[in-house]
Amino acid sequence: MIEILPLELRIRLRKIDWLARFYRKYIIKMVDDNVAGSDANNYLNTSTQNTFFLSLLPKVTQGVKISIITPVYKPNLEHFKAMVESVIGQSYGNWELILVDDCSNDFELTQLLNTYSQHPQIKVHKREVNGHISVASNDALNLATGEYIALLDHDDLLHKYALNTVALFIKNEPLTNILYSDEDKVNEQGEFEQAHFKPKFSPDLLYSHNYICHLGVYKKELLNTIGGFTKGVEGSQDYDLLLRAIKACNAKEIVHIPYVLYHWRIAAGSTALAGSEKNYTHDAGLKALQCYFSDTADITVETGLLSNTYKVNWPIPKQLPLVSIIIPTKNSAQLVKQCIDSLYTLTRYTHFEVLLVDNQSDDPESISYFKQLESAKKVRLLTYNKPFNYSAINNYAVSKANGEVIVLMNNDIEIQSPNWLNEMLGHALRNDVGCVGAKLYYPNNTIQHAGVVTGIGGVAGHAHKYLPKEHAGYFKRLKITQNFSAVTAACLAVRKSVFEQVGGLNEQHLTIAFNDVDFCLKVQQAGYLNVWTPYAEMIHHESVSRGAEDTPEKIKRFDQEVSYMKNTWGEQLKNDPCYSPWLSQTREDFSLK
Repeated sequence: MIEILPLELRIRLRKIDWLARFYRKYIIKMVDDNVAGSDANNYLNTSTQNTFFLSLLPKVTQGVKISIITPVYKPNLEHFKAMVESVIGQSYGNWELILVDDCSNDFELTQLLNTYSQHPQIKVHKREVNGHISVASNDALNLATGEYIALLDHDDLLHKYALNTVALFIKNEPLTNILYSDEDKVNEQGEFEQAHFKPKFSPDLLYSHNYICHLGVYKKELLNTIGGFTKGVEGSQDYDLLLRAIKACNAKEIVHIPYVLYHWRIAAGSTALAGSEKNYTHDAGLKALQCYFSDTADITVETGLLSNTYKVNWPIPKQLPLVSIIIPTKNSAQLVKQCIDSLYTLTRYTHFEVLLVDNQSDDPESISYFKQLESAKKVRLLTYNKPFNYSAINNYAVSKANGEVIVLMNNDIEIQSPNWLNEMLGHALRNDVGCVGAKLYYPNNTIQHAGVVTGIGGVAGHAHKYLPKEHAGYFKRLKITQNFSAVTAACLAVRKSVFEQVGGLNEQHLTIAFNDVDFCLKVQQAGYLNVWTPYAEMIHHESVSRGAEDTPEKIKRFDQEVSYMKNTWGEQLKNDPCYSPWLSQTREDFSLK
Protein backbone atom coordinates (compact mmCIF):
# COMPACT_ATOMS: atom_id res chain seq x y z
CA MET A 1 0.00 0.00 0.00
CA ILE A 2 2.94 2.34 0.68
CA GLU A 3 4.02 2.48 -2.96
CA ILE A 4 0.85 4.19 -4.23
CA LEU A 5 1.01 7.08 -1.80
CA PRO A 6 2.46 10.47 -2.72
CA LEU A 7 6.28 10.61 -2.61
CA GLU A 8 6.39 12.63 0.62
CA LEU A 9 4.34 10.00 2.43
CA ARG A 10 6.30 7.08 0.94
CA ILE A 11 9.55 8.55 2.26
CA ARG A 12 8.06 9.07 5.70
CA LEU A 13 6.61 5.57 5.90
CA ARG A 14 9.81 3.94 4.69
CA LYS A 15 11.68 5.66 7.51
CA ILE A 16 9.37 4.04 10.01
CA ASP A 17 8.90 0.74 8.17
CA TRP A 18 11.29 -0.92 10.61
CA LEU A 19 8.87 0.06 13.36
CA ALA A 20 5.95 -1.58 11.56
CA ARG A 21 7.94 -4.80 11.11
CA PHE A 22 9.07 -4.76 14.72
CA TYR A 23 5.54 -4.33 16.03
CA ARG A 24 3.92 -6.81 13.66
CA LYS A 25 3.99 -9.63 16.23
CA TYR A 26 2.34 -7.32 18.76
CA ILE A 27 -0.31 -6.28 16.23
CA ILE A 28 -1.17 -9.92 15.63
CA LYS A 29 -1.58 -10.47 19.38
CA MET A 30 -4.31 -7.80 19.37
CA VAL A 31 -6.55 -10.01 17.21
CA ASP A 32 -9.62 -11.33 19.04
CA ASP A 33 -8.97 -15.05 19.53
CA ASN A 34 -12.69 -15.72 19.95
CA VAL A 35 -13.48 -15.04 16.28
CA ALA A 36 -13.80 -18.35 14.46
CA GLY A 37 -12.36 -19.05 11.02
CA SER A 38 -9.11 -18.08 9.33
CA ASP A 39 -10.82 -15.51 7.07
CA ALA A 40 -12.24 -13.67 10.07
CA ASN A 41 -8.88 -13.72 11.83
CA ASN A 42 -7.10 -12.61 8.68
CA TYR A 43 -9.44 -9.66 8.34
CA LEU A 44 -9.14 -8.70 11.99
CA ASN A 45 -5.39 -8.70 11.56
CA THR A 46 -5.67 -6.57 8.44
CA SER A 47 -8.15 -4.25 10.16
CA THR A 48 -5.69 -3.72 12.99
CA GLN A 49 -2.87 -3.06 10.51
CA ASN A 50 -5.15 -0.62 8.67
CA THR A 51 -5.53 1.41 11.87
CA PHE A 52 -1.84 1.06 12.66
CA PHE A 53 -0.75 2.46 9.29
CA LEU A 54 -3.35 5.23 9.42
CA SER A 55 -1.99 6.25 12.82
CA LEU A 56 1.46 6.66 11.25
CA LEU A 57 0.31 9.11 8.59
CA PRO A 58 1.19 12.77 9.22
CA LYS A 59 -1.40 14.72 11.20
CA VAL A 60 -2.93 17.57 9.22
CA THR A 61 -3.46 20.63 11.41
CA GLN A 62 -4.28 23.23 8.78
CA GLY A 63 -6.18 21.43 6.05
CA VAL A 64 -9.37 21.97 4.11
CA LYS A 65 -12.71 22.17 5.86
CA ILE A 66 -14.80 19.04 5.31
CA SER A 67 -18.59 19.25 5.58
CA ILE A 68 -20.18 15.92 6.44
CA ILE A 69 -23.78 15.80 5.26
CA THR A 70 -26.19 13.30 6.82
CA PRO A 71 -29.89 13.06 6.01
CA VAL A 72 -31.74 11.63 9.01
CA TYR A 73 -35.04 9.75 8.98
CA LYS A 74 -36.27 7.64 11.89
CA PRO A 75 -32.90 6.05 12.68
CA ASN A 76 -32.10 3.46 15.31
CA LEU A 77 -31.11 5.92 18.03
CA GLU A 78 -28.19 3.88 19.34
CA HIS A 79 -26.77 3.56 15.85
CA PHE A 80 -27.39 7.25 15.25
CA LYS A 81 -25.55 8.21 18.43
CA ALA A 82 -22.62 5.99 17.43
CA MET A 83 -22.50 7.69 14.04
CA VAL A 84 -22.34 11.17 15.57
CA GLU A 85 -19.74 10.09 18.11
CA SER A 86 -17.59 8.67 15.29
CA VAL A 87 -17.52 12.18 13.79
CA ILE A 88 -16.90 13.99 17.07
CA GLY A 89 -14.05 11.57 17.79
CA GLN A 90 -12.17 12.36 14.57
CA SER A 91 -8.44 12.98 14.91
CA TYR A 92 -8.83 15.82 12.37
CA GLY A 93 -10.42 19.00 13.62
CA ASN A 94 -11.54 21.07 10.63
CA TRP A 95 -14.98 19.60 10.00
CA GLU A 96 -18.66 20.33 10.36
CA LEU A 97 -21.51 17.83 10.61
CA ILE A 98 -24.84 18.79 9.06
CA LEU A 99 -27.82 16.74 10.22
CA VAL A 100 -31.06 17.17 8.30
CA ASP A 101 -34.09 15.55 9.94
CA ASP A 102 -36.43 14.70 7.08
CA CYS A 103 -39.61 15.17 9.14
CA SER A 104 -39.14 12.05 11.28
CA ASN A 105 -41.70 13.26 13.86
CA ASP A 106 -39.84 11.35 16.57
CA PHE A 107 -39.76 12.98 20.01
CA GLU A 108 -36.62 11.19 21.27
CA LEU A 109 -34.78 11.96 18.04
CA THR A 110 -35.79 15.62 18.29
CA GLN A 111 -34.43 15.83 21.84
CA LEU A 112 -31.20 14.24 20.73
CA LEU A 113 -30.86 16.61 17.78
CA ASN A 114 -31.49 19.58 20.06
CA THR A 115 -28.61 18.39 22.23
CA TYR A 116 -26.30 17.95 19.25
CA SER A 117 -27.20 21.40 17.92
CA GLN A 118 -25.33 22.85 20.91
CA HIS A 119 -22.07 21.45 19.55
CA PRO A 120 -20.12 24.22 17.79
CA GLN A 121 -19.35 22.02 14.78
CA ILE A 122 -22.79 20.46 14.30
CA LYS A 123 -25.64 22.06 12.39
CA VAL A 124 -29.17 20.69 12.69
CA HIS A 125 -31.94 21.41 10.20
CA LYS A 126 -35.47 20.06 10.60
CA ARG A 127 -37.69 19.73 7.55
CA GLU A 128 -41.41 20.43 7.94
CA VAL A 129 -42.32 18.05 5.10
CA ASN A 130 -40.76 14.71 4.24
CA GLY A 131 -38.86 15.20 0.99
CA HIS A 132 -36.88 11.93 0.92
CA ILE A 133 -33.13 11.50 0.83
CA SER A 134 -32.21 13.57 -2.25
CA VAL A 135 -34.09 16.65 -1.09
CA ALA A 136 -32.78 16.30 2.47
CA SER A 137 -29.23 15.90 1.13
CA ASN A 138 -29.61 19.05 -0.94
CA ASP A 139 -30.76 20.92 2.16
CA ALA A 140 -27.60 19.77 3.90
CA LEU A 141 -25.50 20.71 0.90
CA ASN A 142 -26.95 24.24 0.92
CA LEU A 143 -25.93 24.64 4.56
CA ALA A 144 -22.39 23.34 4.02
CA THR A 145 -19.51 25.80 4.25
CA GLY A 146 -16.65 23.35 3.70
CA GLU A 147 -14.49 23.11 0.60
CA TYR A 148 -15.21 19.37 0.42
CA ILE A 149 -18.36 17.37 1.11
CA ALA A 150 -18.32 13.91 2.70
CA LEU A 151 -21.40 11.68 2.55
CA LEU A 152 -22.33 9.76 5.71
CA ASP A 153 -25.47 7.69 6.35
CA HIS A 154 -27.28 8.17 9.62
CA ASP A 155 -26.35 4.76 11.07
CA ASP A 156 -22.83 4.20 9.69
CA LEU A 157 -19.44 4.96 11.23
CA LEU A 158 -16.30 6.82 10.23
CA HIS A 159 -12.91 5.44 11.17
CA LYS A 160 -11.30 7.83 13.67
CA TYR A 161 -8.54 8.68 11.17
CA ALA A 162 -10.93 9.06 8.22
CA LEU A 163 -10.98 12.84 7.86
CA ASN A 164 -7.28 13.26 8.60
CA THR A 165 -6.49 10.80 5.82
CA VAL A 166 -8.85 12.57 3.41
CA ALA A 167 -7.30 15.96 4.27
CA LEU A 168 -3.81 14.54 3.82
CA PHE A 169 -4.56 13.20 0.34
CA ILE A 170 -6.16 16.50 -0.65
CA LYS A 171 -3.11 18.36 0.66
CA ASN A 172 -0.81 16.23 -1.49
CA GLU A 173 -3.11 16.32 -4.53
CA PRO A 174 -4.85 19.71 -4.32
CA LEU A 175 -6.55 19.39 -7.73
CA THR A 176 -8.58 16.43 -6.48
CA ASN A 177 -12.31 16.64 -7.19
CA ILE A 178 -13.48 13.24 -5.92
CA LEU A 179 -12.02 10.92 -3.29
CA TYR A 180 -13.18 7.48 -2.23
CA SER A 181 -11.85 4.98 0.26
CA ASP A 182 -12.00 1.29 1.04
CA GLU A 183 -14.80 0.24 3.37
CA ASP A 184 -16.04 -2.61 5.52
CA LYS A 185 -19.23 -3.48 7.37
CA VAL A 186 -20.10 -3.39 11.04
CA ASN A 187 -22.57 -5.97 12.34
CA GLU A 188 -25.03 -5.81 15.23
CA GLN A 189 -22.32 -7.06 17.60
CA GLY A 190 -20.04 -4.17 16.65
CA GLU A 191 -17.63 -6.47 14.77
CA PHE A 192 -16.06 -5.40 11.50
CA GLU A 193 -16.26 -7.73 8.50
CA GLN A 194 -16.47 -7.97 4.69
CA ALA A 195 -13.77 -5.44 3.92
CA HIS A 196 -13.91 -4.16 0.36
CA PHE A 197 -10.43 -3.34 -0.92
CA LYS A 198 -10.95 -1.41 -4.13
CA PRO A 199 -8.96 -0.59 -7.25
CA LYS A 200 -8.09 2.87 -8.45
CA PHE A 201 -10.72 4.59 -10.59
CA SER A 202 -12.17 1.97 -12.94
CA PRO A 203 -14.84 3.39 -15.28
CA ASP A 204 -16.19 0.06 -16.54
CA LEU A 205 -16.36 -1.37 -13.03
CA LEU A 206 -18.36 1.72 -12.02
CA TYR A 207 -20.71 1.28 -15.00
CA SER A 208 -21.34 -2.26 -13.75
CA HIS A 209 -22.13 -1.30 -10.15
CA ASN A 210 -21.33 1.38 -7.61
CA TYR A 211 -18.09 -0.08 -6.31
CA ILE A 212 -16.96 3.35 -5.08
CA CYS A 213 -19.84 3.73 -2.61
CA HIS A 214 -18.29 4.72 0.80
CA LEU A 215 -16.51 6.89 1.80
CA GLY A 216 -17.32 9.38 -0.95
CA VAL A 217 -15.87 12.90 -0.74
CA TYR A 218 -16.49 15.63 -3.32
CA LYS A 219 -15.26 19.15 -3.92
CA LYS A 220 -18.25 21.38 -3.10
CA GLU A 221 -17.65 23.51 -6.17
CA LEU A 222 -18.09 20.41 -8.32
CA LEU A 223 -21.39 19.49 -6.63
CA ASN A 224 -22.65 23.03 -7.07
CA THR A 225 -21.77 22.84 -10.76
CA ILE A 226 -23.77 19.65 -11.34
CA GLY A 227 -26.72 20.84 -9.25
CA GLY A 228 -26.44 18.56 -6.24
CA PHE A 229 -28.62 15.49 -5.78
CA THR A 230 -31.37 14.41 -8.19
CA LYS A 231 -34.95 13.73 -7.17
CA GLY A 232 -36.38 10.48 -8.49
CA VAL A 233 -33.36 8.23 -7.99
CA GLU A 234 -33.72 7.77 -4.22
CA GLY A 235 -31.96 4.62 -3.11
CA SER A 236 -29.15 5.18 -5.61
CA GLN A 237 -28.89 8.94 -5.28
CA ASP A 238 -25.20 8.61 -4.38
CA TYR A 239 -24.57 6.55 -7.56
CA ASP A 240 -26.38 9.15 -9.66
CA LEU A 241 -24.40 11.96 -7.99
CA LEU A 242 -21.13 10.13 -8.64
CA LEU A 243 -21.90 9.44 -12.30
CA ARG A 244 -22.76 13.07 -12.96
CA ALA A 245 -19.70 14.21 -11.02
CA ILE A 246 -17.22 12.05 -12.97
CA LYS A 247 -18.67 13.37 -16.21
CA ALA A 248 -17.87 16.91 -15.03
CA CYS A 249 -14.23 16.29 -14.12
CA ASN A 250 -11.06 14.59 -15.30
CA ALA A 251 -10.28 10.99 -14.35
CA LYS A 252 -6.95 12.18 -12.92
CA GLU A 253 -8.92 14.25 -10.40
CA ILE A 254 -10.51 11.10 -8.93
CA VAL A 255 -8.40 9.67 -6.11
CA HIS A 256 -8.68 6.31 -4.37
CA ILE A 257 -7.57 6.19 -0.73
CA PRO A 258 -6.43 2.59 -0.09
CA TYR A 259 -7.52 2.41 3.53
CA VAL A 260 -10.76 1.39 5.25
CA LEU A 261 -12.20 4.73 6.38
CA TYR A 262 -15.89 3.84 6.49
CA HIS A 263 -17.89 1.19 8.37
CA TRP A 264 -21.22 0.36 6.71
CA ARG A 265 -23.89 -0.75 9.17
CA ILE A 266 -25.42 -4.20 8.66
CA ALA A 267 -29.04 -4.07 9.81
CA ALA A 268 -32.27 -5.74 8.77
CA GLY A 269 -33.57 -4.08 5.62
CA SER A 270 -30.28 -2.41 4.71
CA THR A 271 -28.39 -2.86 1.44
CA ALA A 272 -25.29 -3.57 3.53
CA LEU A 273 -26.99 -6.85 4.48
CA ALA A 274 -27.90 -7.74 0.89
CA GLY A 275 -28.54 -5.82 -2.30
CA SER A 276 -31.90 -7.56 -2.64
CA GLU A 277 -33.07 -6.03 0.67
CA LYS A 278 -34.07 -2.88 -1.21
CA ASN A 279 -35.11 -3.74 -4.76
CA TYR A 280 -35.89 -0.11 -5.53
CA THR A 281 -32.19 0.72 -5.23
CA HIS A 282 -31.48 -1.48 -8.25
CA ASP A 283 -34.15 0.26 -10.33
CA ALA A 284 -32.89 3.67 -9.24
CA GLY A 285 -29.33 2.73 -10.14
CA LEU A 286 -30.45 1.53 -13.57
CA LYS A 287 -32.23 4.83 -14.12
CA ALA A 288 -29.15 6.79 -13.03
CA LEU A 289 -26.92 4.87 -15.44
CA GLN A 290 -29.39 5.27 -18.30
CA CYS A 291 -29.44 9.03 -17.67
CA TYR A 292 -25.64 9.08 -17.66
CA PHE A 293 -25.54 7.57 -21.16
CA SER A 294 -28.64 9.36 -22.48
CA ASP A 295 -26.61 11.85 -24.51
CA THR A 296 -24.58 9.10 -26.23
CA ALA A 297 -26.28 7.60 -29.26
CA ASP A 298 -27.27 3.93 -29.32
CA ILE A 299 -25.81 2.98 -25.91
CA THR A 300 -28.30 0.93 -23.91
CA VAL A 301 -28.21 -0.20 -20.29
CA GLU A 302 -29.87 -3.26 -18.82
CA THR A 303 -29.90 -5.32 -15.64
CA GLY A 304 -26.75 -7.35 -15.02
CA LEU A 305 -26.27 -10.94 -13.92
CA LEU A 306 -26.70 -10.15 -10.20
CA SER A 307 -28.76 -7.74 -8.10
CA ASN A 308 -27.56 -4.14 -8.20
CA THR A 309 -25.36 -4.83 -11.22
CA TYR A 310 -25.77 -3.48 -14.73
CA LYS A 311 -24.70 -4.22 -18.29
CA VAL A 312 -23.85 -1.44 -20.71
CA ASN A 313 -24.30 -2.39 -24.38
CA TRP A 314 -21.93 -0.46 -26.61
CA PRO A 315 -23.09 0.13 -30.20
CA ILE A 316 -21.74 -1.48 -33.35
CA PRO A 317 -22.00 0.68 -36.51
CA LYS A 318 -24.67 -0.22 -39.07
CA GLN A 319 -21.84 -0.54 -41.57
CA LEU A 320 -20.46 -3.64 -39.87
CA PRO A 321 -16.69 -3.57 -39.40
CA LEU A 322 -14.72 -6.60 -40.55
CA VAL A 323 -13.13 -8.62 -37.74
CA SER A 324 -10.00 -10.67 -38.41
CA ILE A 325 -9.74 -13.71 -36.13
CA ILE A 326 -6.16 -14.97 -36.01
CA ILE A 327 -5.54 -18.59 -34.98
CA PRO A 328 -1.93 -19.86 -34.97
CA THR A 329 -1.43 -23.63 -35.01
CA LYS A 330 1.04 -26.41 -35.60
CA ASN A 331 -0.81 -29.61 -36.48
CA SER A 332 -3.62 -30.16 -33.89
CA ALA A 333 -6.34 -30.83 -36.48
CA GLN A 334 -8.91 -31.91 -33.88
CA LEU A 335 -8.42 -28.82 -31.73
CA VAL A 336 -8.62 -26.54 -34.76
CA LYS A 337 -11.77 -28.33 -35.96
CA GLN A 338 -13.41 -27.88 -32.56
CA CYS A 339 -12.46 -24.19 -32.57
CA ILE A 340 -13.57 -23.49 -36.16
CA ASP A 341 -16.81 -25.46 -35.81
CA SER A 342 -17.77 -23.55 -32.65
CA LEU A 343 -16.92 -20.25 -34.37
CA TYR A 344 -19.21 -20.87 -37.33
CA THR A 345 -21.94 -22.62 -35.34
CA LEU A 346 -22.27 -20.24 -32.40
CA THR A 347 -21.07 -16.78 -33.49
CA ARG A 348 -24.01 -14.48 -34.27
CA TYR A 349 -21.81 -11.71 -35.65
CA THR A 350 -21.05 -12.91 -39.18
CA HIS A 351 -18.79 -10.25 -40.70
CA PHE A 352 -15.47 -11.86 -39.85
CA GLU A 353 -12.56 -13.59 -41.52
CA VAL A 354 -10.44 -16.35 -40.00
CA LEU A 355 -6.70 -16.30 -40.58
CA LEU A 356 -5.35 -19.76 -39.78
CA VAL A 357 -1.57 -19.51 -39.44
CA ASP A 358 0.21 -22.80 -40.07
CA ASN A 359 3.51 -22.86 -38.20
CA GLN A 360 5.49 -25.73 -39.75
CA SER A 361 2.83 -28.44 -39.49
CA ASP A 362 4.13 -31.92 -40.37
CA ASP A 363 1.05 -34.04 -39.69
CA PRO A 364 -0.58 -35.10 -43.00
CA GLU A 365 -4.08 -35.21 -41.48
CA SER A 366 -3.75 -31.66 -40.15
CA ILE A 367 -2.28 -30.31 -43.39
CA SER A 368 -5.11 -31.92 -45.36
CA TYR A 369 -7.77 -30.51 -43.03
CA PHE A 370 -6.31 -27.00 -43.20
CA LYS A 371 -6.47 -27.13 -47.00
CA GLN A 372 -10.09 -28.29 -46.82
CA LEU A 373 -10.93 -25.28 -44.66
CA GLU A 374 -9.22 -23.02 -47.19
CA SER A 375 -11.07 -24.59 -50.11
CA ALA A 376 -14.37 -24.15 -48.27
CA LYS A 377 -13.44 -20.50 -47.75
CA LYS A 378 -13.78 -20.84 -44.00
CA VAL A 379 -10.21 -19.63 -43.44
CA ARG A 380 -7.44 -17.74 -45.15
CA LEU A 381 -4.51 -20.10 -44.72
CA LEU A 382 -1.20 -18.38 -43.99
CA THR A 383 2.14 -20.14 -43.72
CA TYR A 384 4.74 -19.11 -41.15
CA ASN A 385 7.75 -21.29 -41.91
CA LYS A 386 10.03 -20.29 -39.03
CA PRO A 387 10.62 -21.68 -35.51
CA PHE A 388 7.75 -21.09 -33.11
CA ASN A 389 7.57 -17.52 -31.85
CA TYR A 390 4.07 -16.65 -30.68
CA SER A 391 4.66 -12.90 -30.92
CA ALA A 392 6.18 -13.04 -34.40
CA ILE A 393 3.44 -15.33 -35.74
CA ASN A 394 0.68 -13.01 -34.61
CA ASN A 395 2.50 -9.87 -35.78
CA TYR A 396 2.89 -11.48 -39.21
CA ALA A 397 -0.80 -12.42 -39.33
CA VAL A 398 -1.94 -8.95 -38.26
CA SER A 399 0.07 -7.48 -41.15
CA LYS A 400 -2.00 -9.66 -43.52
CA ALA A 401 -5.35 -9.03 -41.82
CA ASN A 402 -8.06 -7.00 -43.57
CA GLY A 403 -10.15 -6.35 -40.49
CA GLU A 404 -10.58 -3.10 -38.57
CA VAL A 405 -10.59 -5.19 -35.39
CA ILE A 406 -8.23 -8.07 -34.62
CA VAL A 407 -9.10 -11.04 -32.43
CA LEU A 408 -6.12 -13.09 -31.28
CA MET A 409 -7.37 -16.61 -30.53
CA ASN A 410 -5.69 -19.82 -29.46
CA ASN A 411 -6.43 -22.97 -31.45
CA ASP A 412 -7.82 -24.66 -28.31
CA ILE A 413 -10.68 -22.20 -27.75
CA GLU A 414 -14.27 -23.45 -27.91
CA ILE A 415 -16.98 -20.76 -28.13
CA GLN A 416 -19.80 -21.00 -25.58
CA SER A 417 -21.81 -17.76 -25.88
CA PRO A 418 -23.29 -16.75 -29.26
CA ASN A 419 -22.98 -13.00 -28.56
CA TRP A 420 -19.29 -13.20 -27.66
CA LEU A 421 -18.06 -11.27 -30.70
CA ASN A 422 -20.77 -8.61 -30.56
CA GLU A 423 -19.83 -8.06 -26.91
CA MET A 424 -16.08 -7.85 -27.46
CA LEU A 425 -16.44 -5.82 -30.63
CA GLY A 426 -18.66 -3.22 -28.94
CA HIS A 427 -15.94 -2.55 -26.39
CA ALA A 428 -13.05 -2.75 -28.87
CA LEU A 429 -14.61 -0.04 -31.05
CA ARG A 430 -14.73 2.46 -28.15
CA ASN A 431 -12.23 5.29 -28.57
CA ASP A 432 -11.08 4.94 -24.95
CA VAL A 433 -10.56 1.15 -25.04
CA GLY A 434 -7.57 -0.87 -26.19
CA CYS A 435 -7.69 -4.58 -25.38
CA VAL A 436 -10.80 -6.63 -24.58
CA GLY A 437 -10.66 -10.03 -22.89
CA ALA A 438 -13.12 -12.90 -22.50
CA LYS A 439 -14.20 -15.20 -19.68
CA LEU A 440 -12.45 -18.52 -20.18
CA TYR A 441 -13.18 -21.81 -18.45
CA TYR A 442 -11.23 -25.02 -18.11
CA PRO A 443 -13.08 -28.08 -19.45
CA ASN A 444 -14.05 -28.92 -15.85
CA ASN A 445 -16.03 -25.64 -15.60
CA THR A 446 -13.63 -23.76 -13.37
CA ILE A 447 -12.23 -20.33 -14.16
CA GLN A 448 -9.13 -20.26 -16.36
CA HIS A 449 -9.12 -16.53 -17.10
CA ALA A 450 -11.16 -13.60 -15.79
CA GLY A 451 -8.64 -10.81 -16.25
CA VAL A 452 -4.93 -10.55 -15.47
CA VAL A 453 -3.49 -9.00 -12.30
CA THR A 454 0.11 -7.86 -12.54
CA GLY A 455 2.53 -8.63 -9.73
CA ILE A 456 1.02 -11.99 -8.79
CA GLY A 457 3.76 -14.60 -8.76
CA GLY A 458 6.31 -11.92 -9.64
CA VAL A 459 4.93 -10.95 -13.05
CA ALA A 460 1.21 -11.66 -13.49
CA GLY A 461 -1.58 -14.08 -12.65
CA HIS A 462 -5.15 -14.79 -13.71
CA ALA A 463 -7.82 -13.31 -11.45
CA HIS A 464 -10.11 -15.85 -9.72
CA LYS A 465 -8.34 -18.81 -11.34
CA TYR A 466 -9.83 -22.24 -10.49
CA LEU A 467 -12.99 -20.85 -8.88
CA PRO A 468 -16.24 -22.57 -9.97
CA LYS A 469 -17.91 -21.28 -13.12
CA GLU A 470 -20.95 -19.89 -11.26
CA HIS A 471 -18.97 -18.19 -8.48
CA ALA A 472 -19.71 -14.48 -8.11
CA GLY A 473 -16.08 -13.67 -7.33
CA TYR A 474 -14.66 -10.93 -5.14
CA PHE A 475 -17.49 -8.42 -4.66
CA LYS A 476 -19.30 -9.74 -7.76
CA ARG A 477 -16.29 -9.24 -10.02
CA LEU A 478 -16.70 -12.56 -11.85
CA LYS A 479 -20.13 -11.42 -13.04
CA ILE A 480 -19.51 -7.82 -14.14
CA THR A 481 -17.60 -5.98 -16.84
CA GLN A 482 -14.54 -4.15 -15.52
CA ASN A 483 -11.08 -2.82 -16.29
CA PHE A 484 -7.90 -4.85 -15.86
CA SER A 485 -4.33 -3.93 -16.62
CA ALA A 486 -4.11 -6.95 -18.90
CA VAL A 487 -6.12 -9.77 -20.44
CA THR A 488 -4.95 -13.01 -22.00
CA ALA A 489 -4.27 -13.31 -25.74
CA ALA A 490 -5.94 -16.73 -25.69
CA CYS A 491 -8.87 -14.55 -26.79
CA LEU A 492 -8.15 -10.84 -27.11
CA ALA A 493 -9.85 -8.21 -29.26
CA VAL A 494 -8.16 -4.94 -30.24
CA ARG A 495 -8.43 -2.42 -33.05
CA LYS A 496 -5.74 -2.98 -35.66
CA SER A 497 -4.76 0.69 -35.40
CA VAL A 498 -4.08 0.31 -31.65
CA PHE A 499 -2.13 -2.92 -32.23
CA GLU A 500 0.11 -1.12 -34.72
CA GLN A 501 0.34 2.05 -32.62
CA VAL A 502 2.13 0.21 -29.78
CA GLY A 503 4.27 -1.94 -32.08
CA GLY A 504 2.38 -5.23 -31.70
CA LEU A 505 3.71 -8.12 -29.64
CA ASN A 506 7.36 -8.20 -28.57
CA GLU A 507 8.87 -10.88 -30.79
CA GLN A 508 12.44 -10.19 -29.69
CA HIS A 509 12.25 -10.63 -25.90
CA LEU A 510 8.91 -12.38 -25.32
CA THR A 511 8.62 -15.22 -27.79
CA ILE A 512 6.40 -17.48 -25.66
CA ALA A 513 5.32 -16.09 -22.26
CA PHE A 514 4.00 -12.73 -21.04
CA ASN A 515 3.84 -11.18 -24.52
CA ASP A 516 0.13 -10.52 -24.01
CA VAL A 517 0.72 -8.91 -20.59
CA ASP A 518 3.48 -6.74 -22.03
CA PHE A 519 1.26 -5.79 -24.97
CA CYS A 520 -1.65 -4.83 -22.72
CA LEU A 521 0.63 -2.75 -20.50
CA LYS A 522 1.90 -0.90 -23.58
CA VAL A 523 -1.70 -0.26 -24.61
CA GLN A 524 -2.54 0.97 -21.10
CA GLN A 525 0.56 3.16 -21.13
CA ALA A 526 -0.65 4.69 -24.41
CA GLY A 527 -3.76 5.92 -22.58
CA TYR A 528 -6.32 3.23 -23.32
CA LEU A 529 -8.48 1.20 -20.96
CA ASN A 530 -8.30 -2.58 -21.07
CA VAL A 531 -11.64 -4.30 -20.51
CA TRP A 532 -12.69 -7.77 -19.41
CA THR A 533 -16.24 -8.96 -19.97
CA PRO A 534 -18.08 -11.96 -18.46
CA TYR A 535 -20.50 -11.92 -21.39
CA ALA A 536 -18.02 -13.53 -23.82
CA GLU A 537 -17.68 -17.11 -22.56
CA MET A 538 -15.45 -19.84 -23.93
CA ILE A 539 -13.75 -23.07 -22.92
CA HIS A 540 -9.97 -22.96 -23.11
CA HIS A 541 -8.58 -26.46 -23.50
CA GLU A 542 -5.23 -25.20 -22.25
CA SER A 543 -4.10 -28.45 -20.66
CA VAL A 544 -4.45 -30.19 -24.02
CA SER A 545 -2.33 -27.87 -26.13
CA ARG A 546 0.16 -26.22 -23.84
CA GLY A 547 3.50 -27.85 -23.23
CA ALA A 548 5.19 -27.74 -19.85
CA GLU A 549 8.27 -25.63 -19.10
CA ASP A 550 10.19 -28.83 -18.37
CA THR A 551 13.47 -28.71 -20.31
CA PRO A 552 16.62 -26.72 -19.49
CA GLU A 553 16.15 -24.69 -22.66
CA LYS A 554 12.54 -23.86 -21.89
CA ILE A 555 13.32 -23.01 -18.27
CA LYS A 556 16.15 -20.71 -19.36
CA ARG A 557 13.92 -18.99 -21.92
CA PHE A 558 11.12 -18.58 -19.37
CA ASP A 559 13.50 -17.12 -16.77
CA GLN A 560 14.77 -14.64 -19.35
CA GLU A 561 11.21 -13.55 -20.14
CA VAL A 562 10.47 -13.10 -16.44
CA SER A 563 13.59 -10.96 -16.09
CA TYR A 564 12.63 -8.90 -19.13
CA MET A 565 9.19 -8.17 -17.68
CA LYS A 566 10.59 -7.18 -14.29
CA ASN A 567 13.32 -5.01 -15.80
CA THR A 568 10.95 -3.34 -18.26
CA TRP A 569 7.93 -2.70 -16.04
CA GLY A 570 9.58 -2.66 -12.61
CA GLU A 571 7.47 -1.39 -9.74
CA GLN A 572 4.45 -0.98 -12.02
CA LEU A 573 3.96 -4.75 -11.90
CA LYS A 574 3.59 -4.59 -8.10
CA ASN A 575 1.19 -1.65 -8.18
CA ASP A 576 -1.60 -2.78 -10.47
CA PRO A 577 -4.15 0.08 -10.51
CA CYS A 578 -6.97 -2.43 -11.07
CA TYR A 579 -6.12 -4.35 -7.89
CA SER A 580 -5.73 -3.48 -4.23
CA PRO A 581 -2.37 -3.36 -2.41
CA TRP A 582 -4.07 -5.18 0.48
CA LEU A 583 -4.71 -8.29 -1.65
CA SER A 584 -2.42 -11.24 -2.23
CA GLN A 585 0.41 -11.24 -4.76
CA THR A 586 1.01 -14.96 -4.33
CA ARG A 587 -2.53 -16.25 -4.87
CA GLU A 588 -5.08 -15.55 -7.61
CA ASP A 589 -8.24 -15.68 -5.45
CA PHE A 590 -8.41 -12.05 -4.17
CA SER A 591 -7.53 -13.26 -0.70
CA LEU A 592 -5.82 -10.93 1.76
CA LYS A 593 -2.08 -10.57 1.88
